[in-house]
Amino acid sequence: MKNTVNTIIAISLALYSIATSAQRTDPKNQDKELGAVSWYRDYSTALQLSKEHNKPVLILFQEVPGCATCRNYGHDVLSNPLMTEAIQNEFIPLAIFNNKGGKDKDVLKIYKEPAWNNPVVRIVDYDGVDIVDRVGNDYSAQGLYSAMENALKVCKKEIPQYMKILAKELYGYINSRNKETYYSMYCFWSGEKLLGTHPGILNTEAGFMNGYEVVKVTYDNTAVNINDLNSYANSQEMRPIKKDQSYRISSKDEDYYLKHSNYQYLPLSPLQRTLINSALGNRNDAQQYLSPQQRKWYAQSRKTDKILYLSPFGQAWKERTYRS
Repeated sequence: MKNTVNTIIAISLALYSIATSAQRTDPKNQDKELGAVSWYRDYSTALQLSKEHNKPVLILFQEVPGCATCRNYGHDVLSNPLMTEAIQNEFIPLAIFNNKGGKDKDVLKIYKEPAWNNPVVRIVDYDGVDIVDRVGNDYSAQGLYSAMENALKVCKKEIPQYMKILAKELYGYINSRNKETYYSMYCFWSGEKLLGTHPGILNTEAGFMNGYEVVKVTYDNTAVNINDLNSYANSQEMRPIKKDQSYRISSKDEDYYLKHSNYQYLPLSPLQRTLINSALGNRNDAQQYLSPQQRKWYAQSRKTDKILYLSPFGQAWKERTYRS
């Protein structure tokens, strides 16, 4: 009898899973305006799942198919792999088309959202009530991220490490904040290892200059003061060196510890590469810097896999996804 009940439960769960997945869009075959996120399309289902899983609902009001602004939002904001991971893992993603009738139109009326409009995002609780301010007239990844982070804080949820990495890259690579400096040392493997996890560092690169082994550092000058960075480097037997035309990257030595591990088979963002390489060199936990999907891929990785960490992040992510 017990086995029969367990079988019935297993079948019921499987059928529920199939029914639920069928309600979501397929990132491999969907309109550009939706980016790479797998969206629910039913408002009631999203609210129910929000209550069951204790996650806020992230509603995208989007024109599909839409204008250039709508398409760009899908491409530039909703296709960033770590942004996609955050939306799908920390929220219940719901897409409402603002240029359609039926249930979509009903939801527009609930929130008094205009039809045929540029992208708008609202983050609501399981009763459909706004948790944070509506995101409208801001089509930047930074604008969406800020609302997502604030919503999680309001819900008293911890910001995952991979989201913090996303934030550092979104804000740190703004031209006015992103600076470069160079350090010479006895060994650039150690240089990358020691500099990689220093606060404010966005990327490290091993190279040669004037016969010295050097590390090129890209950093966010609003997160770290160059004098403090130089002081730390000096304490680790590294010295600042001015760039000249002799600088060249040492590809075979770049991310030395990462390239000798199974992390090389993962699609990784520039900051993830730097943090993981440094963690491995220092014998610290490197998996803490991975998103849920990357953790799954890492557990499945094997030596016959293609090396992906060197490829552009978005391109490598698509390649690994479509191979699954």
